[in-house]
Amino acid sequence: MIDIFRRFNPLNILWLALLLIILRGAYLLFGDAVPDEYPLQLAEPFFRALLPLAIVKTLPAYLSIWGAALVVLVQAILINYLINAYNLLGRPSFLPALMYVVLSGLFTPFLVLSAPLLCNFVIIWMLFKLFELYKTDDSKALAYDLGMLAAAGSLLYFPFTYFLAVVWIGLIIFRPFDWREWVATLIGYLTIFFFIGVVYYLTDKLPYLYRIWLPLGAKFAGPQVLDKYDFLSLIPVIAIFVLGTLKLQENFFKSYVLIRKAFQLFFFMVLIASVSYYVRPMFGLSHFILCVVPAAIFFAYYFLYASKRWMYETLFFLLITSIIYFQFNTF
Repeated sequence: MIDIFRRFNPLNILWLALLLIILRGAYLLFGDAVPDEYPLQLAEPFFRALLPLAIVKTLPAYLSIWGAALVVLVQAILINYLINAYNLLGRPSFLPALMYVVLSGLFTPFLVLSAPLLCNFVIIWMLFKLFELYKTDDSKALAYDLGMLAAAGSLLYFPFTYFLAVVWIGLIIFRPFDWREWVATLIGYLTIFFFIGVVYYLTDKLPYLYRIWLPLGAKFAGPQVLDKYDFLSLIPVIAIFVLGTLKLQENFFKSYVLIRKAFQLFFFMVLIASVSYYVRPMFGLSHFILCVVPAAIFFAYYFLYASKRWMYETLFFLLITSIIYFQFNTF
């Protein structure tokens, strides 16, 4: 299957859709612990108030899972377009989309609609603008937009506010230092919350505005959300990560400068997304779908440049098998 997605063929979208149906359908049909309904995971009150579904607390399992599948498919196509538009893998393929579809089904909590999953749209949008920094002479407007995007993502899911640090790291990686760009990012971030403050003022809730940032002061605690079967499902993921790291190290200084800088940014994205877990620990594993966008691109790099077909096809088969076996069965 990897060889099919190594070629840039729009018909691969149909294979992506089929794979989504297999992964989600297997859980719905054969999972022993599928609840009738899933909670609608939207934690931020100022976002829930904007939705006509604000009074809805749960969604039927089929609606939540297939709705998430549609979101994942759209995001996968956008990621693939992003990577090929900036030539971040050296040659066009459909591997980023494939890896995103697969990794977004790694854990059962990834399969349902949630605020972190919706935030991946914002991450993709931010990546478009971050890569544009590399070829723009005056980036103050881009920095302002990126600050607004970090704030907009925070309205969906507050731990996303840490992606303001991702923007500043992107400025360090892609741009020579200019304090005006850093300030523009902060102003963009505060602009969104200024308008939120106006809404609070008009509804006589302005004294409560500061409570938005109170979760940032929560006691830090590491995630304790994996059981032994989750660890087993991570074995092929870890193997691919190790081999991908070796392959990236082998080709690092042979790659274009933008590619090298991009993968540095992806590393910090995963790190910051992981650390921000403590802000909303009640979301459990759902939070870590924020790491899937950069992880999918990294995995795509390995599968694009791996030379031993028997090895990379076997690893991919083990990855798919472990997802189906460990996540769609109850022990």
